[in-house]
Amino acid sequence: MKKIQMVDLKGQYEKIKDQITTSFDEVLSNTAFVNGPQVHAFQKELEEYLNVKHVIPCANGTDALQIAMMGLGLKPGDEVITVDFTFAATVEVVALLQLTPVLIDVDVETFNIDIEALKKAITPKTKAIVPVHLFGQVANMDAVMEVAKAHDLFVIEDNAQAIGADYTWADGTKQKAGTIGHVGATSFFPSKNLGCYGDGGAIFTNDDDLAYTIRGIVNHGMYERYHHDVVGVNSRLDALQAAVLRAKLPNLDAYNNSRKASAAKYTAALEGVDGVVTPVQYGDESSHVYHQYTLRITNGKRDGLVKFLGEHQIPCGVYYPIPLHSQKAYTDARYNEADFTVTNQLSKEVISLPMHTELDDEQITFITDKIKEFLNA
Repeated sequence: MKKIQMVDLKGQYEKIKDQITTSFDEVLSNTAFVNGPQVHAFQKELEEYLNVKHVIPCANGTDALQIAMMGLGLKPGDEVITVDFTFAATVEVVALLQLTPVLIDVDVETFNIDIEALKKAITPKTKAIVPVHLFGQVANMDAVMEVAKAHDLFVIEDNAQAIGADYTWADGTKQKAGTIGHVGATSFFPSKNLGCYGDGGAIFTNDDDLAYTIRGIVNHGMYERYHHDVVGVNSRLDALQAAVLRAKLPNLDAYNNSRKASAAKYTAALEGVDGVVTPVQYGDESSHVYHQYTLRITNGKRDGLVKFLGEHQIPCGVYYPIPLHSQKAYTDARYNEADFTVTNQLSKEVISLPMHTELDDEQITFITDKIKEFLNA
């Protein structure tokens, strides 16, 4: 059996190596390293894939979230509601812009935004909602958009973990995750479902005026060279990373299908094991692209399982061990522990297993057999 890795980027690279080499040679030959042909081509190809009017590439996923909020014109003191159970970048940019983060609990089954908690958190100062499509599953966007419309709020989708996923509306129509709200943001960090070989990100919107504003923000606030019309930042996707993404984008559906197949095998092997709750998938199979395959270990043995798997050279991850409301940077006297019962529970129960496009049946069997060995001991 080959070595088990949490993410096997090398195995994935080997299959597109020739295309990557050719594209890199092209970039190095024409020396258009910033905003060159590869970047513009990738932008157009991603717009077509997502069926969205505007893709604005940028330097990373955190920048994408920050720039989206800047583009919407949010002001210091405006409240932005987002989830407590997510990576810090989601709330980090809120704080950096001197907005007021409002953290709420998540649904115990999907790990995504709790709609009732969302409704209760809205105040006259609320200006935006940031649903996070955590671990690859799209949040309940029918409900999120209904709440946003009722209260005239912006919706900023954190789509860093769910690119390629489909959301099925109540009427049966489908739309790509990240293109549903007023604006979406994603990351192309190497381990993502669509990852480059460094940092990268993008912003999505169907709003022409917002897209225009954002295109200026990512380039120092310039629409014409040396004319700074808005306060901007320097956040651009470089051409070498765009070349990698162009090579991978035609394979994204296949990559996601491979993840779904591995997830199904994990679930089949672990279904019914005492103390294990396998991921719940809502909607059809396209609603979850399994950026992570995350179990809940409900019998108090999660940390022991992490140690046991490590002893057998099986990598795993705990995303996220400390809720954001308990992090030193984001503690706030407004928060009540009783409002975070699910997040506090999940932080003690979740464990993510190896998940990538190169997983094979032998590895999955070995991993699941070891989990059962430990839990049944």
